[in-house]
Amino acid sequence: MPRVREVVHFGTVVLVVAGGFTIALAAAKLTEFVPIPAPAVFLVAAAVASDIYPHLGTYLAVRDVERLAVVALVVILFAGGFDIGRRRFRLAAVPIVSLGVLGTFATAGIVAVFAHWALGLGWITAGLLGSAVAPTDPAVMFSVLGGREIAGRTGTILKGESGANDPVGIALMIGMIALATHPGSSFWIVGREFGIEMGVGLAIGLAGGLVESWLLRAIEFENTGLHTVRTLAAAGVVYGAASAAHGSGFLAVFVAGLIVGDAQAPFKHEIEIFQSALSNVAEIVVFVALGVTVTLGEIPGGRWGEGIVLALFLALVARPLAVGALLLPVRLRPGERAFVAWGGLKGAVPILLAAFALLAGVRDGQRIYDLVFIVVLFSVIVQGASIPLAAARLGVPMRRVRAGQEQEPWERTESA
Repeated sequence: MPRVREVVHFGTVVLVVAGGFTIALAAAKLTEFVPIPAPAVFLVAAAVASDIYPHLGTYLAVRDVERLAVVALVVILFAGGFDIGRRRFRLAAVPIVSLGVLGTFATAGIVAVFAHWALGLGWITAGLLGSAVAPTDPAVMFSVLGGREIAGRTGTILKGESGANDPVGIALMIGMIALATHPGSSFWIVGREFGIEMGVGLAIGLAGGLVESWLLRAIEFENTGLHTVRTLAAAGVVYGAASAAHGSGFLAVFVAGLIVGDAQAPFKHEIEIFQSALSNVAEIVVFVALGVTVTLGEIPGGRWGEGIVLALFLALVARPLAVGALLLPVRLRPGERAFVAWGGLKGAVPILLAAFALLAGVRDGQRIYDLVFIVVLFSVIVQGASIPLAAARLGVPMRRVRAGQEQEPWERTESA
Protein backbone atom coordinates (compact mmCIF):
# COMPACT_ATOMS: atom_id res chain seq x y z
CA MET A 1 0.00 0.00 0.00
CA PRO A 2 2.86 2.49 0.55
CA ARG A 3 3.58 2.22 -3.16
CA VAL A 4 -0.05 3.09 -3.96
CA ARG A 5 0.05 6.09 -1.63
CA GLU A 6 3.24 7.30 -3.33
CA VAL A 7 1.60 7.07 -6.77
CA VAL A 8 -1.48 8.91 -5.50
CA HIS A 9 0.67 11.63 -3.89
CA PHE A 10 2.75 12.10 -7.04
CA GLY A 11 -0.39 12.14 -9.16
CA THR A 12 -1.79 14.89 -6.97
CA VAL A 13 1.39 16.92 -7.41
CA VAL A 14 1.21 16.51 -11.19
CA LEU A 15 -2.47 17.52 -11.13
CA VAL A 16 -1.75 20.68 -9.13
CA VAL A 17 1.23 21.69 -11.31
CA ALA A 18 -0.57 20.98 -14.60
CA GLY A 19 -3.70 22.72 -13.33
CA GLY A 20 -1.63 25.73 -12.32
CA PHE A 21 -0.08 25.91 -15.79
CA THR A 22 -3.51 25.64 -17.39
CA ILE A 23 -4.81 28.51 -15.27
CA ALA A 24 -1.69 30.54 -16.06
CA LEU A 25 -2.20 30.01 -19.79
CA ALA A 26 -5.85 31.06 -19.48
CA ALA A 27 -4.73 34.18 -17.61
CA ALA A 28 -2.22 34.92 -20.37
CA LYS A 29 -5.05 34.73 -22.91
CA LEU A 30 -7.14 37.15 -20.86
CA THR A 31 -4.35 39.72 -21.00
CA GLU A 32 -5.04 40.09 -24.73
CA PHE A 33 -8.33 41.77 -23.75
CA VAL A 34 -7.32 43.38 -20.44
CA PRO A 35 -4.26 45.69 -20.61
CA ILE A 36 -2.34 43.97 -17.81
CA PRO A 37 0.90 42.10 -18.65
CA ALA A 38 0.81 38.33 -18.11
CA PRO A 39 3.76 38.41 -15.62
CA ALA A 40 1.70 40.69 -13.35
CA VAL A 41 -1.11 38.14 -13.29
CA PHE A 42 1.28 35.28 -12.48
CA LEU A 43 3.06 37.25 -9.74
CA VAL A 44 -0.09 38.55 -8.03
CA ALA A 45 -1.95 35.24 -8.28
CA ALA A 46 0.96 33.33 -6.74
CA ALA A 47 1.38 35.90 -3.94
CA VAL A 48 -2.34 35.79 -3.12
CA ALA A 49 -2.30 31.98 -3.20
CA SER A 50 0.62 31.91 -0.75
CA ASP A 51 -1.43 34.12 1.62
CA ILE A 52 -4.49 31.88 1.34
CA TYR A 53 -2.47 28.67 1.61
CA PRO A 54 0.59 29.54 3.74
CA HIS A 55 1.98 26.01 3.43
CA LEU A 56 2.83 26.73 -0.23
CA GLY A 57 5.84 28.68 0.97
CA THR A 58 7.25 25.56 2.62
CA TYR A 59 7.74 23.91 -0.77
CA LEU A 60 9.94 26.69 -2.13
CA ALA A 61 12.70 28.36 -0.16
CA VAL A 62 14.24 31.62 -1.35
CA ARG A 63 17.34 29.71 -2.47
CA ASP A 64 15.20 27.37 -4.59
CA VAL A 65 13.54 30.37 -6.19
CA GLU A 66 16.95 31.91 -6.85
CA ARG A 67 18.01 28.79 -8.77
CA LEU A 68 14.75 28.63 -10.70
CA ALA A 69 15.11 32.30 -11.61
CA VAL A 70 18.67 31.78 -12.83
CA VAL A 71 17.64 28.89 -15.11
CA ALA A 72 14.62 30.84 -16.38
CA LEU A 73 16.74 33.91 -17.12
CA VAL A 74 19.28 31.83 -19.04
CA VAL A 75 16.44 30.67 -21.31
CA ILE A 76 14.83 34.12 -21.56
CA LEU A 77 18.05 36.05 -22.21
CA PHE A 78 19.25 33.62 -24.85
CA ALA A 79 15.85 33.72 -26.56
CA GLY A 80 15.84 37.53 -26.32
CA GLY A 81 19.28 37.86 -27.90
CA PHE A 82 18.26 35.31 -30.54
CA ASP A 83 15.15 37.35 -31.37
CA ILE A 84 17.05 40.65 -31.68
CA GLY A 85 20.03 39.32 -33.64
CA ARG A 86 23.35 40.98 -34.26
CA ARG A 87 22.20 43.12 -37.20
CA ARG A 88 19.30 44.76 -35.34
CA PHE A 89 21.52 45.19 -32.29
CA ARG A 90 24.08 47.12 -34.35
CA LEU A 91 21.43 49.62 -35.48
CA ALA A 92 20.79 50.58 -31.85
CA ALA A 93 24.10 49.53 -30.25
CA VAL A 94 25.03 52.96 -28.88
CA PRO A 95 21.81 53.62 -26.90
CA ILE A 96 21.57 49.95 -25.82
CA VAL A 97 25.11 49.86 -24.43
CA SER A 98 24.93 53.33 -22.88
CA LEU A 99 21.60 52.59 -21.18
CA GLY A 100 22.64 49.07 -20.25
CA VAL A 101 25.89 50.10 -18.55
CA LEU A 102 25.90 53.81 -17.70
CA GLY A 103 22.12 53.95 -17.28
CA THR A 104 22.16 51.10 -14.76
CA PHE A 105 24.86 52.78 -12.67
CA ALA A 106 23.18 56.19 -12.91
CA THR A 107 19.75 54.85 -11.94
CA ALA A 108 21.21 52.85 -9.06
CA GLY A 109 23.06 55.92 -7.78
CA ILE A 110 20.05 58.25 -8.00
CA VAL A 111 17.81 55.73 -6.22
CA ALA A 112 20.46 55.12 -3.54
CA VAL A 113 20.67 58.85 -2.73
CA PHE A 114 16.87 59.08 -2.55
CA ALA A 115 16.57 55.95 -0.39
CA HIS A 116 19.20 57.29 2.02
CA TRP A 117 17.62 60.71 2.49
CA ALA A 118 13.92 59.89 2.10
CA LEU A 119 13.72 56.40 3.64
CA GLY A 120 16.50 56.76 6.19
CA LEU A 121 18.51 53.76 4.94
CA GLY A 122 22.24 53.51 5.51
CA TRP A 123 24.41 54.19 2.49
CA ILE A 124 25.31 50.56 1.85
CA THR A 125 21.72 49.39 2.29
CA ALA A 126 20.54 52.19 -0.01
CA GLY A 127 23.19 51.16 -2.53
CA LEU A 128 21.98 47.56 -2.42
CA LEU A 129 18.39 48.71 -2.96
CA GLY A 130 19.41 50.97 -5.86
CA SER A 131 21.39 48.16 -7.47
CA ALA A 132 18.40 45.81 -7.18
CA VAL A 133 15.82 48.08 -8.84
CA ALA A 134 18.07 49.64 -11.50
CA PRO A 135 17.93 46.95 -14.21
CA THR A 136 14.87 46.41 -16.36
CA ASP A 137 13.54 42.89 -16.85
CA PRO A 138 13.71 40.87 -20.08
CA ALA A 139 10.84 38.54 -19.11
CA VAL A 140 8.44 41.47 -18.69
CA MET A 141 9.80 43.45 -21.64
CA PHE A 142 9.63 40.51 -24.06
CA SER A 143 6.16 39.62 -22.73
CA VAL A 144 4.78 43.16 -23.14
CA LEU A 145 6.50 43.88 -26.46
CA GLY A 146 6.57 40.33 -27.84
CA GLY A 147 3.12 40.55 -29.40
CA ARG A 148 3.60 44.12 -30.62
CA GLU A 149 5.68 45.72 -33.33
CA ILE A 150 7.06 49.20 -32.74
CA ALA A 151 8.23 51.42 -35.57
CA GLY A 152 11.77 52.77 -35.46
CA ARG A 153 14.43 51.78 -32.96
CA THR A 154 12.59 52.23 -29.68
CA GLY A 155 11.41 48.62 -29.42
CA THR A 156 14.89 47.30 -30.16
CA ILE A 157 16.39 49.74 -27.64
CA LEU A 158 14.03 48.59 -24.87
CA LYS A 159 14.52 44.90 -25.61
CA GLY A 160 18.27 45.24 -26.03
CA GLU A 161 18.62 47.31 -22.88
CA SER A 162 16.70 44.74 -20.84
CA GLY A 163 19.14 42.07 -22.00
CA ALA A 164 22.25 44.20 -21.56
CA ASN A 165 21.52 45.78 -18.18
CA ASP A 166 20.68 42.56 -16.34
CA PRO A 167 24.29 41.27 -16.39
CA VAL A 168 25.42 44.77 -15.40
CA GLY A 169 22.92 44.94 -12.53
CA ILE A 170 23.83 41.46 -11.32
CA ALA A 171 27.56 42.22 -11.40
CA LEU A 172 26.92 45.52 -9.59
CA MET A 173 24.84 43.75 -6.93
CA ILE A 174 27.53 41.08 -6.40
CA GLY A 175 30.05 43.86 -5.88
CA MET A 176 27.76 45.69 -3.45
CA ILE A 177 27.15 42.48 -1.48
CA ALA A 178 30.92 41.97 -1.26
CA LEU A 179 31.21 45.53 0.05
CA ALA A 180 28.41 44.97 2.58
CA THR A 181 29.77 41.66 3.88
CA HIS A 182 33.47 42.59 4.09
CA PRO A 183 33.93 45.24 6.79
CA GLY A 184 36.65 47.73 6.01
CA SER A 185 36.54 47.17 2.23
CA SER A 186 36.20 50.06 -0.22
CA PHE A 187 34.26 50.66 -3.43
CA TRP A 188 37.31 49.34 -5.28
CA ILE A 189 35.96 45.84 -4.66
CA VAL A 190 32.76 46.77 -6.55
CA GLY A 191 34.72 47.95 -9.59
CA ARG A 192 37.00 44.91 -9.54
CA GLU A 193 34.08 42.44 -9.37
CA PHE A 194 32.25 44.32 -12.12
CA GLY A 195 35.26 44.39 -14.46
CA ILE A 196 35.95 40.67 -14.08
CA GLU A 197 32.29 39.69 -14.55
CA MET A 198 31.82 41.80 -17.69
CA GLY A 199 35.14 41.01 -19.37
CA VAL A 200 34.98 37.25 -18.91
CA GLY A 201 31.27 37.08 -19.75
CA LEU A 202 31.70 39.05 -22.98
CA ALA A 203 34.64 36.93 -24.16
CA ILE A 204 32.93 33.60 -23.48
CA GLY A 205 29.65 34.83 -24.98
CA LEU A 206 31.37 35.82 -28.23
CA ALA A 207 33.29 32.55 -28.44
CA GLY A 208 30.25 30.44 -27.55
CA GLY A 209 28.01 32.22 -30.07
CA LEU A 210 30.53 31.79 -32.90
CA VAL A 211 31.05 28.10 -32.09
CA GLU A 212 27.31 27.40 -31.92
CA SER A 213 26.71 29.27 -35.20
CA TRP A 214 29.35 27.10 -36.89
CA LEU A 215 27.88 23.91 -35.39
CA LEU A 216 24.39 24.81 -36.65
CA ARG A 217 25.74 25.03 -40.20
CA ALA A 218 28.24 22.18 -40.06
CA ILE A 219 26.30 19.43 -38.28
CA GLU A 220 22.79 18.58 -39.40
CA PHE A 221 20.65 16.02 -37.56
CA GLU A 222 17.94 14.02 -39.26
CA ASN A 223 15.65 14.71 -36.30
CA THR A 224 14.58 18.36 -36.27
CA GLY A 225 14.00 18.32 -32.52
CA LEU A 226 17.67 17.64 -31.85
CA HIS A 227 18.60 21.00 -33.37
CA THR A 228 16.37 22.83 -30.91
CA VAL A 229 17.64 20.82 -27.95
CA ARG A 230 21.25 21.39 -28.99
CA THR A 231 20.69 25.15 -29.08
CA LEU A 232 19.31 25.04 -25.55
CA ALA A 233 22.25 22.90 -24.41
CA ALA A 234 24.63 25.43 -25.97
CA ALA A 235 23.05 28.22 -23.93
CA GLY A 236 23.57 26.16 -20.77
CA VAL A 237 27.20 25.45 -21.67
CA VAL A 238 27.89 29.13 -22.33
CA TYR A 239 26.31 30.20 -19.03
CA GLY A 240 28.10 27.48 -17.06
CA ALA A 241 31.48 28.17 -18.63
CA ALA A 242 31.26 31.90 -17.96
CA SER A 243 30.08 31.42 -14.38
CA ALA A 244 32.79 28.83 -13.66
CA ALA A 245 35.38 31.34 -14.95
CA HIS A 246 33.97 34.00 -12.53
CA GLY A 247 32.33 35.91 -15.38
CA SER A 248 28.79 37.02 -16.03
CA GLY A 249 26.94 33.99 -17.36
CA PHE A 250 23.94 36.17 -18.15
CA LEU A 251 25.96 38.52 -20.36
CA ALA A 252 27.58 35.52 -22.06
CA VAL A 253 24.18 33.95 -22.82
CA PHE A 254 22.72 37.19 -24.19
CA VAL A 255 25.74 37.86 -26.42
CA ALA A 256 25.72 34.26 -27.67
CA GLY A 257 22.02 34.62 -28.49
CA LEU A 258 22.71 37.79 -30.50
CA ILE A 259 25.30 36.00 -32.61
CA VAL A 260 23.35 32.77 -33.13
CA GLY A 261 20.21 34.77 -33.97
CA ASP A 262 21.71 35.89 -37.30
CA ALA A 263 23.27 32.55 -38.23
CA GLN A 264 22.09 31.09 -41.55
CA ALA A 265 21.31 27.52 -40.57
CA PRO A 266 18.83 24.73 -41.32
CA PHE A 267 15.68 24.49 -39.17
CA LYS A 268 16.08 28.09 -38.05
CA HIS A 269 12.32 28.63 -37.95
CA GLU A 270 11.79 25.55 -35.77
CA ILE A 271 14.48 26.73 -33.39
CA GLU A 272 12.78 30.14 -33.12
CA ILE A 273 9.43 28.53 -32.28
CA PHE A 274 11.06 26.31 -29.65
CA GLN A 275 12.92 29.25 -28.09
CA SER A 276 9.73 31.31 -27.90
CA ALA A 277 7.71 28.49 -26.32
CA LEU A 278 10.40 27.67 -23.78
CA SER A 279 10.81 31.35 -22.91
CA ASN A 280 7.07 31.60 -22.21
CA VAL A 281 7.20 28.57 -19.90
CA ALA A 282 10.24 30.02 -18.11
CA GLU A 283 8.38 33.31 -17.63
CA ILE A 284 5.42 31.55 -15.99
CA VAL A 285 7.63 29.44 -13.72
CA VAL A 286 9.81 32.28 -12.48
CA PHE A 287 6.98 34.70 -11.68
CA VAL A 288 4.88 32.06 -9.95
CA ALA A 289 7.89 30.94 -7.90
CA LEU A 290 8.73 34.52 -6.96
CA GLY A 291 5.15 35.22 -5.94
CA VAL A 292 5.01 32.18 -3.67
CA THR A 293 7.97 33.48 -1.61
CA VAL A 294 6.11 36.67 -0.68
CA THR A 295 3.42 36.78 1.98
CA LEU A 296 1.46 39.96 1.31
CA GLY A 297 -0.13 39.99 4.76
CA GLU A 298 3.27 40.01 6.47
CA ILE A 299 4.52 43.15 4.70
CA PRO A 300 4.06 46.06 7.16
CA GLY A 301 1.68 48.81 6.08
CA GLY A 302 4.39 51.46 6.32
CA ARG A 303 6.59 49.46 3.99
CA TRP A 304 3.88 49.49 1.33
CA GLY A 305 3.94 53.28 1.51
CA GLU A 306 7.75 53.33 1.23
CA GLY A 307 7.64 50.96 -1.73
CA ILE A 308 5.06 52.99 -3.65
CA VAL A 309 6.98 56.23 -3.03
CA LEU A 310 10.16 54.52 -4.23
CA ALA A 311 8.38 53.14 -7.31
CA LEU A 312 7.01 56.57 -8.22
CA PHE A 313 10.41 58.19 -7.75
CA LEU A 314 12.07 55.52 -9.89
CA ALA A 315 9.50 55.78 -12.71
CA LEU A 316 9.02 59.57 -12.73
CA VAL A 317 12.42 60.93 -11.66
CA ALA A 318 15.36 58.51 -11.52
CA ARG A 319 14.93 56.67 -14.83
CA PRO A 320 13.84 59.73 -16.85
CA LEU A 321 16.89 61.64 -15.58
CA ALA A 322 19.31 58.84 -16.45
CA VAL A 323 17.70 57.93 -19.77
CA GLY A 324 17.12 61.53 -20.84
CA ALA A 325 20.76 62.46 -20.36
CA LEU A 326 22.14 59.36 -22.09
CA LEU A 327 19.80 59.58 -25.09
CA LEU A 328 20.58 63.23 -25.86
CA PRO A 329 23.22 62.33 -28.51
CA VAL A 330 20.91 59.72 -30.08
CA ARG A 331 18.67 60.71 -32.98
CA LEU A 332 15.25 60.12 -31.47
CA ARG A 333 12.15 62.26 -31.31
CA PRO A 334 11.20 63.65 -27.85
CA GLY A 335 8.22 61.29 -27.76
CA GLU A 336 10.47 58.31 -28.43
CA ARG A 337 12.85 59.35 -25.64
CA ALA A 338 9.94 59.68 -23.23
CA PHE A 339 8.63 56.27 -24.31
CA VAL A 340 11.99 54.61 -23.62
CA ALA A 341 12.12 56.30 -20.22
CA TRP A 342 8.61 55.12 -19.27
CA GLY A 343 9.14 51.65 -20.73
CA GLY A 344 11.84 50.53 -18.30
CA LEU A 345 9.77 47.76 -16.71
CA LYS A 346 10.93 45.88 -13.62
CA GLY A 347 10.34 42.21 -12.94
CA ALA A 348 12.08 38.98 -12.04
CA VAL A 349 15.63 40.32 -12.16
CA PRO A 350 15.21 42.97 -9.42
CA ILE A 351 13.53 40.37 -7.17
CA LEU A 352 16.36 37.93 -7.92
CA LEU A 353 18.92 40.58 -6.95
CA ALA A 354 17.02 41.27 -3.74
CA ALA A 355 17.09 37.51 -3.07
CA PHE A 356 20.89 37.60 -3.47
CA ALA A 357 21.07 40.26 -0.75
CA LEU A 358 18.67 38.36 1.51
CA LEU A 359 20.59 35.08 1.19
CA ALA A 360 23.90 36.87 1.81
CA GLY A 361 22.58 37.99 5.20
CA VAL A 362 23.11 41.71 4.61
CA ARG A 363 21.64 44.22 7.01
CA ASP A 364 17.94 45.01 6.32
CA GLY A 365 17.81 42.20 3.75
CA GLN A 366 14.12 41.48 4.33
CA ARG A 367 13.26 45.16 4.03
CA ILE A 368 15.11 45.33 0.71
CA TYR A 369 13.26 42.22 -0.53
CA ASP A 370 9.85 43.64 0.43
CA LEU A 371 10.54 47.05 -1.12
CA VAL A 372 11.78 45.53 -4.37
CA PHE A 373 8.67 43.33 -4.59
CA ILE A 374 6.41 46.39 -4.20
CA VAL A 375 8.38 48.31 -6.85
CA VAL A 376 8.09 45.37 -9.26
CA LEU A 377 4.37 45.02 -8.55
CA PHE A 378 3.82 48.72 -9.36
CA SER A 379 5.95 48.50 -12.49
CA VAL A 380 4.34 45.44 -14.08
CA ILE A 381 0.77 46.52 -13.26
CA VAL A 382 0.83 50.31 -13.72
CA GLN A 383 3.64 50.86 -16.22
CA GLY A 384 3.18 47.58 -18.07
CA ALA A 385 -0.55 48.12 -18.58
CA SER A 386 0.02 51.68 -19.81
CA ILE A 387 2.56 50.86 -22.54
CA PRO A 388 0.06 50.92 -25.46
CA LEU A 389 -1.52 54.14 -24.16
CA ALA A 390 1.90 55.74 -23.66
CA ALA A 391 2.91 54.81 -27.22
CA ALA A 392 -0.26 56.39 -28.62
CA ARG A 393 0.08 59.58 -26.56
CA LEU A 394 3.78 59.98 -27.35
CA GLY A 395 3.36 59.36 -31.08
CA VAL A 396 5.25 56.05 -31.19
CA PRO A 397 3.64 53.77 -33.83
CA MET A 398 2.76 50.40 -32.32
CA ARG A 399 0.59 47.54 -33.53
CA ARG A 400 -0.24 44.00 -32.51
CA VAL A 401 1.30 41.20 -34.60
CA ARG A 402 0.83 37.47 -34.74
CA ALA A 403 3.47 34.90 -35.53
CA GLY A 404 3.56 34.16 -39.26
CA GLN A 405 1.16 36.98 -40.12
CA GLU A 406 2.17 39.30 -42.95
CA GLN A 407 2.18 42.98 -42.01
CA GLU A 408 1.74 45.97 -44.28
CA PRO A 409 4.49 48.62 -44.29
CA TRP A 410 4.26 51.23 -41.56
CA GLU A 411 3.44 53.95 -44.07
CA ARG A 412 0.19 52.16 -44.87
CA THR A 413 -0.75 51.36 -41.27
CA GLU A 414 -2.15 53.73 -38.68
CA SER A 415 -0.23 53.89 -35.45
CA ALA A 416 -1.80 52.42 -32.37
